[in-house]
Amino acid sequence: MVLLFTPIHPIHAAKSSTKPKNVIFMVMDGTNSDVLTLTRWYKGKSLALDGILVGGVKTYSLQSGITDSAAAGTAMATGFKTSVDMIGIVPQLKGGKVEAIRPAVSILEAAKLHGLSTGIVTTSPVQHATPAAFTAHTISRNGYDDIAEQQVYQGLDVVLGGGMVSLLSKKNTNPYSAPKGIGSNMPSYRKDGENLLEEIKNNGYSFVKAKSELDAVKKTKVWGSFADIDIAYEFDRPTLAPKQPSLAEMTKKAIHLLDKKQTGFFLFVEGSKIDWAAHKNDPVGMISEILSFDSAVKEPLYFAKKNPNTLLIAVTDHGNSGLTMGNHNTNKSYFKTPVHQFIDPLRKAKLTATGAAALLKKDRSNIKEIAKYYGLSPLPEKELKRLKAASNVELELAKQMAERANLGFTTLGHSGEDVFLYAYGPGKPTGLINNTDFPSYISKFLGITSLDRFNQSLFVNATDYYDKKGYKTKIDLSNPHNPLFIAQKNEEKIEYPINKNYKIVNGKRKKLSGVNIYVNHQFWISKK
Repeated sequence: MVLLFTPIHPIHAAKSSTKPKNVIFMVMDGTNSDVLTLTRWYKGKSLALDGILVGGVKTYSLQSGITDSAAAGTAMATGFKTSVDMIGIVPQLKGGKVEAIRPAVSILEAAKLHGLSTGIVTTSPVQHATPAAFTAHTISRNGYDDIAEQQVYQGLDVVLGGGMVSLLSKKNTNPYSAPKGIGSNMPSYRKDGENLLEEIKNNGYSFVKAKSELDAVKKTKVWGSFADIDIAYEFDRPTLAPKQPSLAEMTKKAIHLLDKKQTGFFLFVEGSKIDWAAHKNDPVGMISEILSFDSAVKEPLYFAKKNPNTLLIAVTDHGNSGLTMGNHNTNKSYFKTPVHQFIDPLRKAKLTATGAAALLKKDRSNIKEIAKYYGLSPLPEKELKRLKAASNVELELAKQMAERANLGFTTLGHSGEDVFLYAYGPGKPTGLINNTDFPSYISKFLGITSLDRFNQSLFVNATDYYDKKGYKTKIDLSNPHNPLFIAQKNEEKIEYPINKNYKIVNGKRKKLSGVNIYVNHQFWISKK
């Protein structure tokens, strides 16, 4: 059996007169190259990202030329290609075929074991695919309950984003959430009945739910849950969810809190909803979220310039939507289509398609007002009829905007092109690299000599480990939502509860270096 645990590039300790200390890894989810060009024209000047463009990244997954966010996130976090939907889980091969799967340590987990403080910031639920790939290990990206529980027990120092519903044992409404209609298919409460919010507080976090509360935080350990599901699009936030913080505000606060500990830090930041807007072919949402991400990039870039022991990397995990400047309208006129014909229709919008549709009345009596919010004014009778008849108003709004702005889209899904790589600081990657290369670059910068060492100690097959020691073992599935591994010999009984960072020895808890993982009918545990 061969385990895919050989980095593409060997890892060696960094040689530098300045001690490497901080890593800030930023992801603008689902961003293709044309929309960055369009955003620059919309803004009217260069992006902050433009000044740190250093190369490109290959994004394919283990099984497809077009990846999903789970496989892409896992590749960037662990250094290994994996299959669709898998979070922090990689295959074991025999004869070139997948025989089994197992968890793989993420670069965030390795940084934590190396002594650094750690944090995540995102505008999606914190349990969503990309942040989850750095902080959890599940067979499916939709395992929000398991992801949330693992994150709570990971010992992260700063967690800022959405996803309140996955923390609570019963239905909850966060008063600071965005309006109905802005969200995903996440469940409304945990199936296992555990109240993770109480556990967060018991673990010493300051728990905050609004920007004002985040601003007031002094403690270096903070968990911010600003929405039941996702944080509002930045374009909509001032109008529809003004008590939520922006991505830039969360990023700035996270850097400040992590830096206060003076241990060095690894911070993951995601501008999640470029991808969400791209899935709806909403150019207004895409552009405004890129501008939000670009604003957030300024915070670590400013910090890195003042702290030369900081490595900043910014990248997208994959393309999405295939947006193009130019469509069938410009087949014969592309060479004489001025920039303003792409930009002017977009500038009229005051809300994203999602934000506008969230204000739509059930009888659609305010459909003209909704269209105006999205910049579709005046609205010809033909287009009005299309909106009234549309089964999905968001998609129809976006389609009409694309027609007016001479924009094309090839898909409502992801796309497989190489993406831009941005970086600043010592040891930064350059040129065309693979998405699996990031952990090697970061490990080298931090002086971590071997990620494989962490894999061998953090994730041991529990049954094999204790069988060799002469224990009787079993997996207790009497509570299907909380499997339990049990090893017993003589008078000693050792229990490993799923997703927790401890074992129970004869009734007494003992803390572990990592969380207990249960995947594919197997428990994986930490040696220490």
